Amino acid sequence: MIDFASYFGLFIAALGAATILPMQSEPVLVGLLVTGKFSVPALVAVASVGNTLGSVANWFLGRGVERFRDRRWFPVGEKVLERSSRWYRRYGKWTLLLSWMPLFGDALTVVAGVLREPLIPFTILVFVAKTGRYVVLTLATLEILG
Repeated sequence: MIDFASYFGLFIAALGAATILPMQSEPVLVGLLVTGKFSVPALVAVASVGNTLGSVANWFLGRGVERFRDRRWFPVGEKVLERSSRWYRRYGKWTLLLSWMPLFGDALTVVAGVLREPLIPFTILVFVAKTGRYVVLTLATLEILG
């Protein structure tokens, strides 16, 4: 039961970290890696899926942004949204490979929804980016642990 709770906690942290919630998943992943009690591939998979689904939530938010973009709680400021839109229009869907980056990456996932990027290519590219980040973090952590 503790294993399930740990994986579920990582999933929720990763999902929340990719949305408007002020969360971080990296400390949770590193903490679970440090214990040595969990499957490394399973931890990377759970974090990647959770973080990707959080980005999908941003994509859906982007689809309806015109109604909410002037609200205080909206996760992306007007200037960031405009800059991200220009960047996205210039480089296209491949910018989603940068979706792992803090702050800017979340804005890109919202912009992809605003600009009506099809959901399947969006999800694939974001999953590749998010998984890559977690793999690098995991490898670095395991290297440090020796």
